[in-house]
Amino acid sequence: MTDALLSPVVGTGFWAGTITVIGVASRKVREKILLEEKLVPFMGVLAAFIFAGQMINFTIPGTGSSGHIGGGMILAILLGPHAGFLAVASVLTVQALFFADGGILALGCNIWNLGFYPCYVAYPLIYRTIAKERASATRLNAASVISAIAALQLGAFSVVLQTVLSARSELPFYSFLLVMQPIHLVIGVVEGFVTAGVVGYIRTTTKETRDETAVPAYDIRRYFITKKFLIRIAAATLVVGAFMSWFASTNPDGLEWSLKHAVVSNKIDMPEPGSNSVVKGIQKNITLLPDYGFKNGDSKNVKEGVRQSWPNVDAGRSLSGILGGVIVLGFVLGIGLLISKRKKKL
Repeated sequence: MTDALLSPVVGTGFWAGTITVIGVASRKVREKILLEEKLVPFMGVLAAFIFAGQMINFTIPGTGSSGHIGGGMILAILLGPHAGFLAVASVLTVQALFFADGGILALGCNIWNLGFYPCYVAYPLIYRTIAKERASATRLNAASVISAIAALQLGAFSVVLQTVLSARSELPFYSFLLVMQPIHLVIGVVEGFVTAGVVGYIRTTTKETRDETAVPAYDIRRYFITKKFLIRIAAATLVVGAFMSWFASTNPDGLEWSLKHAVVSNKIDMPEPGSNSVVKGIQKNITLLPDYGFKNGDSKNVKEGVRQSWPNVDAGRSLSGILGGVIVLGFVLGIGLLISKRKKKL
């Protein structure tokens, strides 16, 4: 979400809620760090991978729209809900601060929509319920797909509520809802299969070192994460961010597409992108590569959302994928270091 969609009251309200959850998650993660020494580097590498993965928009046939993974369910399943939430928050914070992807006022809403629902609703209530204690690979796959779809549906519904409550766009609730939910259902199905694929890859390529009779089947953290495995994920992050991002769709994403169609059908004027100018000015000054490209320069192959050639070989986008992954990794490692030091003092 951009700041233009939100009122200060709604934006700061979700900021407060998000900060509260971050505090709770930090305390919970602090308790696990000494028991799982590889948790923090695993958090960092996976968060960097999700950052790169979010740069790749896939076309939704027949709609003129596109979507990308949120990654919240992947992180919740592989890291646990608390560490997963911190990883999601890190990715979205780096995107907003350094790449102008999402607003600063809207950051609390974005973290809530993409982090809270997968980590604290879909993971405990859907994923673990379906997977159960002794789940088969098939059951785990089903749990991954269904929980990812549910999490994205909840997030999309939350966007509708936040936008309507802000009353800055005057979008009718039902009109916006009727375009948001179906398009994000399709995106959720894709993310569900991606989530199942990643979880399945982890299970089949890493060594199990804990007693399976004592640890639930859904707890992927019972699998030993080696340095070699972390290097593989880091290498995949570089490839995805630097090269696969060239193949991303230039169609508007699910939210942009929904806003456009809800507006057209009801002839509603949208707020100017420059709204909340103070916050917008701050973001502009600290952004390194706005919209994942060089400042004051457009991609030579993409203009006004129309792809001139494919793949879109773009040095600015490649640099963004690499630099963003490194920043996210450093961001998460820094958070882990702070948590670890506080744990030692306690």
